[in-house]
Amino acid sequence: MLDRSSVVVVVLILAAILGDFALNDGRAVMFLLLKLADLVEYLQIWR
Repeated sequence: MLDRSSVVVVVLILAAILGDFALNDGRAVMFLLLKLADLVEYLQIWR
């Protein structure tokens, strides 16, 4: 990925996170983090 496009992706992700905290009290971010934790725990079974 080019430097400019990676910066655009990072800015979009940060804007989505900030928008979630401003409009939804961060519920979507918390949901995604909990699902990521479940995925990590599931993948540890295969270890």
